[in-house]
Amino acid sequence: MSQKPRLLVVDDESGHRMMVKAVMQDQGFEVLEAGNGLQCLDMLEQQDIDVVLLDIKMPGMDGMQVLDRIHRLHSGVQVVMLTAFGSVGSAVDAMKQGAFDYLTKPADIDELKSVIQMALDYSRLLRDNTRPGKGFKGVQEKTPIIGQSPAMHRVMDLVHQVGPSEANVLIMGESGTGKELVARALHQAGPRREGPLVSINCAALPPELLESELFGYRKGAFTGAAKDKPGKFQLAENGTLFLDEIGEFPLQLQAKLLRALQEKVVQPLGGTQEIPVDVRFVAATNKDLLHEVRQGNFRQDLYYRLNVVELTVPPLRERMEDLPFLVNHFVEILGEKNRKQVRGINNNFLQALKRYHWPGNVRELENVMERAIILCRSDVLDAGDLPESIAAGDGDGNAAHENTWEEGLGNAEKETLEKALKANNGHRESTARTLGMSRRTLQYKLKKHGLTRKV
Repeated sequence: MSQKPRLLVVDDESGHRMMVKAVMQDQGFEVLEAGNGLQCLDMLEQQDIDVVLLDIKMPGMDGMQVLDRIHRLHSGVQVVMLTAFGSVGSAVDAMKQGAFDYLTKPADIDELKSVIQMALDYSRLLRDNTRPGKGFKGVQEKTPIIGQSPAMHRVMDLVHQVGPSEANVLIMGESGTGKELVARALHQAGPRREGPLVSINCAALPPELLESELFGYRKGAFTGAAKDKPGKFQLAENGTLFLDEIGEFPLQLQAKLLRALQEKVVQPLGGTQEIPVDVRFVAATNKDLLHEVRQGNFRQDLYYRLNVVELTVPPLRERMEDLPFLVNHFVEILGEKNRKQVRGINNNFLQALKRYHWPGNVRELENVMERAIILCRSDVLDAGDLPESIAAGDGDGNAAHENTWEEGLGNAEKETLEKALKANNGHRESTARTLGMSRRTLQYKLKKHGLTRKV
């Protein structure tokens, strides 16, 4: 696989392909081109592609047909749809068929960069989530939430309970804990899983742009509005709208958002009629919203409308049992990305990670792991490959012992089983439920680790 992420641009207009190529090459992508759907499918068979930017309107096989083939044959590839015909119907249909997002043509440069990068990030998160012990399965197969700790099992138990309902969910948690992955798991667990999941970062846009992105606008609503554009509410029809960083939502727009949540209608900028919308709402924040309500920064009625069910994602420091599984996950995806083969770890490396407080949570761990993999001089990660702030205090330099990842994960699994058994007073059925596995699987693992005498 190429060290650079690969973007395949599929468009019968060569001028537009050239524009996208110039923009995305500056963003560090290797950009490949295809002039029609058949070329696109051929290239996917021959190349490792991360993201496809796919035009809907093409001669021969149209974009919707190509999207269907990609979804069936290359499920790990994320597809962003592109069209000059910005109809809500085609956007919703594309996202129902598995498209990651939807852009109108000609694409806004900043929006193009942002959406392609988000699609790449999600593609990397989905990769290699098939081996036992790496994450939660079932309805979360497309959402790699890594971990076996009781804290994460409680999160996923709530996802399983709340997901099938239509209830609005507020996801709380520090930055970098994986709140968006939980939102995707809720969507996959729910009755709207066949519909689109549409996300918007409420902190990323100024109020005037956030309003137009969320509610859409009519042609002529403001300078530069050359055509109608549907908002995120309309694009999420029959699906889920994820409002990330809701704590940053501008106070002056909160009444309009509240009406949309209560009445299930939106009024685009410049429009005179309200449009019915049928969406489920999931929001996330790293702020204490009740404190924001008391400070007058967030409407109380909006808070209670969003917070039908509250779900808190624990910080990494409160689920350190998951560290070996997360590290293993990042070794695989980041080793592949950076073309480095990592066979195992030095004991001091893992101990240094365990001692660190992780204020940046899983996102910080991912960055640290990528740095370590890039700087590693052998095929075994050592504490010396870590930043000094994390490696400091690892004085047991003579006790270095190299463990393969199979050994490291085996020890972590045994430790998790012992803790679960103790918490459930040795009761096998309760222990199996706590760990989210069948009793037969539990029996196998207990025998494997020599724990059968403990129950």
